[in-house]
Amino acid sequence: MTFLFPLGLLMLLPVGLLAATYVVAVRRRQRYAVRYAALPLLDKVIPERPKWRRHLPAVFLLAAFTLCALAVARPEMPVRVPYERATIMVAIDTSESMRAEDVSPDRLTAAVAAAGDFIDQLPPTFNVGVVTFAGTTAVVHAPDTDRESAKDSLQMLTTQSRTAIGEGVFTSLDQILAITQEPEEGQDRVPAHVVLLSDGTNTSGRDTDDAALAAVAAGVPVSTIAYGTPDGVFDSGGYEVPVPVDSETLAALAEATGGVAYSAESSDELDAVYRDISTSIGWRTEWREVTPLVAGIALVCGIVAAGLSMRWFARLV
Repeated sequence: MTFLFPLGLLMLLPVGLLAATYVVAVRRRQRYAVRYAALPLLDKVIPERPKWRRHLPAVFLLAAFTLCALAVARPEMPVRVPYERATIMVAIDTSESMRAEDVSPDRLTAAVAAAGDFIDQLPPTFNVGVVTFAGTTAVVHAPDTDRESAKDSLQMLTTQSRTAIGEGVFTSLDQILAITQEPEEGQDRVPAHVVLLSDGTNTSGRDTDDAALAAVAAGVPVSTIAYGTPDGVFDSGGYEVPVPVDSETLAALAEATGGVAYSAESSDELDAVYRDISTSIGWRTEWREVTPLVAGIALVCGIVAAGLSMRWFARLV
């Protein structure tokens, strides 16, 4: 929490003085009662009451004064607010290794299902595009707000040989830049993000380091999902070909571009990853003044203090 008018915090000094005065007064009253009252007689005359009860109204009243002092200082806090617009590119590896069945029913089928759910979770005003990459890349859905068309495009994916992760990033950036307009003076650029899922090493096309440099230059983070298990294999003409996940390459790509690197070894884990991504890329943090909120809580504390005092002691304070 920060304050737009820090000098207002000086109002806490009289509140602290008032609290100290109350503590001193309570101690003096206790000493006076012990000195001048016959304790056995007091036990018979005065009904037993919880000792904490008499202090509770004062606690709420002091809390109200403290919050009022903070309100004078005009506090502000970080608040998560949704983006009004953004462009999200979903890049999916369609290399032959995605036919591995270490994830049920296989890596590609599970990835397509999870990507469809991810698209549904994004705000309706976001542009969403879909790119696939294997030996070559393909734009199976140009970025727009048509969710059904984007999900339908996922159902037509087929696998190919080799893996061009870097080219998948470059193609995604091209799609983002094609619909990105230069912001007017005083306005922020519409944010964009690439969410790339793969299970293998870059074996074709431009290097992932070059792709990372291009993403940084465009101001577009790339979050990566390393999908599959270390023991994955796929059937290639009767031969089992090992296809372990290369999480290090994907993690380096995400780190270099300001994205987040994820790993998933099951359909449930992949669903959780996509949910986490959808809740992070659709929001931004802004510092906003919360003076009305603090003042409102102060009012509630004051009302509670008065109510308890009236209820237990038949006086306002």
